Amino acid sequence: MLAALSLDDFLLRLPKVELHCHLLGSVRRETFADLVRRTGAPISEEEITAFYTRGEKPVGVLRVLRALDAWLLRTADDFHRLCYEYLEDAARHQVRYAEFFWNPTGTAQEGGLPYAQALQGIRRAIADAEHDHGIVGRLVPAIDREATPEAALEMVRWVTQARCDEVIGIGIDYRETDRPPELFVHAYQAARRAGLKTTAHAGEFGTSWKNVRTAVELLKVDRIDHGYTVIDAPDFARSCAERGIVFTVVPTNSYYLRVLPPERWALDHPIRQMPGLGLRVHPNTDDPTLHHVTPTQAWRMMVQDFGFGLDDLRQFMLNGVEGAWVDEATRRDWRTRFAAEFDGLRAQLAAKALA
Repeated sequence: MLAALSLDDFLLRLPKVELHCHLLGSVRRETFADLVRRTGAPISEEEITAFYTRGEKPVGVLRVLRALDAWLLRTADDFHRLCYEYLEDAARHQVRYAEFFWNPTGTAQEGGLPYAQALQGIRRAIADAEHDHGIVGRLVPAIDREATPEAALEMVRWVTQARCDEVIGIGIDYRETDRPPELFVHAYQAARRAGLKTTAHAGEFGTSWKNVRTAVELLKVDRIDHGYTVIDAPDFARSCAERGIVFTVVPTNSYYLRVLPPERWALDHPIRQMPGLGLRVHPNTDDPTLHHVTPTQAWRMMVQDFGFGLDDLRQFMLNGVEGAWVDEATRRDWRTRFAAEFDGLRAQLAAKALA
C-alpha cells in the first residue's frame, strides 16, 4: 500500500516548469553579502538586511536589482555563480525546466560588463546545472523599460549577434506605470524577425488592461507575464483565452500585497478570477529570494490563498508545459510524463490534505 503524502510533499514533488523568474531576484543573501565584501560596494550590513526583509508589504526589490547592476556583478564568473545557484535551488523543488530573465542593458550601462561576456558565464552555468542537477535552463534577455527604445533595440542586436541555443526569446520588465509597451514595438519587431520568442510584463502594477492588449496585438507576444488587469476587460480576456495565451502569474506579486488590505488580499487578487475567464495561468516565483518564496510555496499559495483544487493545479501544470518555449516533440513528451507523475502523486495524497 502506498504511503499517503501530505499536501506539502505533494507540491514539492509536483513536476514543474518555471517561466517567470528574474535571475537577479534569485540571488542568495550570502552570495549578495559576499559580492559586497569582494567589490567593496557602498552597501552596509543594515542595507543588506533591509534588502532581504520582506514583511507584509515588500519594498526595496528594485534597489537590490540596480545595486547588483551598478556595483556587484563584474565578471562572467559572477553570472555563472548566480545562474548556477538559481538553477540548483529550483531543481530542489522539482523544477525540470526554467526560463529566466536577465536585463543586459543595466549590466552593460551601470556595471560596464558587455552582454557577450556575461552570457559566457550564464551558458556555462546552464550546462553545469543540467549536468549536476538535471534541470534545463534557458535565458530570456529582458528589455529595461526604464531605458530608451533605442537601448531596447541595441539589446536585441546584442542577442541576435551572439545567438546560441540557450537564449530563446526576449521579455520586458521594470517600471510599467509610465513606460507603456508601445514604446518598444520596434525592438519586438526586430526580435520576431530574428526568430526569437517574445513575452512582456503587462498589467502588473494596476496599470490599464490596455497594456495587455497592446502587448498581445501590437507587440504580438507569445506569452504575458502578470497580466492581472486583463480581468477588467472580460471580452478581451476571453479572446486571450481563445488564443491560448499563457499568463505567468506570481502569487507573491508586490503590488497587490501593498494595495489590498490583508484581510481581503487573497480574496480580491486577480489571480483568483483569471481561470474563471478561461485564461491559462501558471504560477511562478518572480524574485524568489527577495520575495521569500520557493517554487513549492508559490504552488501552495494557489491552494492556500486562492482556493484552487487538484484539478486546477493539474491544469496549471499543463499550462506551463504549453507556455514553455520548447519544440513540439518535447512538449508532447512532457505533457504525457508530467500528467502521469501528477496522477501518481495524487493517488498518494492523503484525503485530508485539502480539507
